[in-house]
Amino acid sequence: MSVWTVIAQKIGSFSERTGLAGSLASLLDPETWLLGGKEAAFTLSLVALSAKMAAADGVVTADEIRAFRENVEIPAGAEEQVARVFDLAQQDVAGFETYARRVARLFQDSPETLEHVMDGLFHIAEADGLIHEDELAYLETVGVIFGLTEDEFDRLSARHMVAGDSDPYFVLGVDRDIDDDGLRSAYRKLVAEHHPDRLMAKGVPAELVQLTSKKMAAINHAYDQILESRQANSTESA
Repeated sequence: MSVWTVIAQKIGSFSERTGLAGSLASLLDPETWLLGGKEAAFTLSLVALSAKMAAADGVVTADEIRAFRENVEIPAGAEEQVARVFDLAQQDVAGFETYARRVARLFQDSPETLEHVMDGLFHIAEADGLIHEDELAYLETVGVIFGLTEDEFDRLSARHMVAGDSDPYFVLGVDRDIDDDGLRSAYRKLVAEHHPDRLMAKGVPAELVQLTSKKMAAINHAYDQILESRQANSTESA
């Protein structure tokens, strides 16, 4: 039985029991799942967080819906179930903090997964070309719930800024005075950490692995910026 088949059954019984005025929180509690288990609970939580993210600035745009669909790999035949969960979450009385705590609880031993959830939410927030104040506040709150430090959140945010606006050293998490060997080592470590195969082995759900390409693009861009800058400085001083 697929995750989305289980979710369709749960949403159906949930809707009959409490309707749209109820809370999805109990549905998202891993302890209540007899079928589907952790993967289904995580997928529901991700969809709910995405729906709340899209509505954070008061308006859900077509770009945000498209960005959400890019985050979650929707199998053929499951489109209706995904749409129902998304709509339910937007209308649900429970705050987004409830869903964030579910995800944090599910993956408390896998910070890589939580970081990739944040990447997905950033992807939705920037879909209309600008991260609004309310959206940033949403992201900051989720980051705190996920246990991200201020520096970790700022570095994550920097990777989602327009190319050229971010400090490449900050994006890579290295000091400006790092030597070339140290820079290369730090870069290769980041590339290895975000390789899809490694992420899957660590338990990062398939829905999030596809976001790796965007993060890797930011990492590669930052590394190239530093190399070009150092090469230019070396030429000038020669």
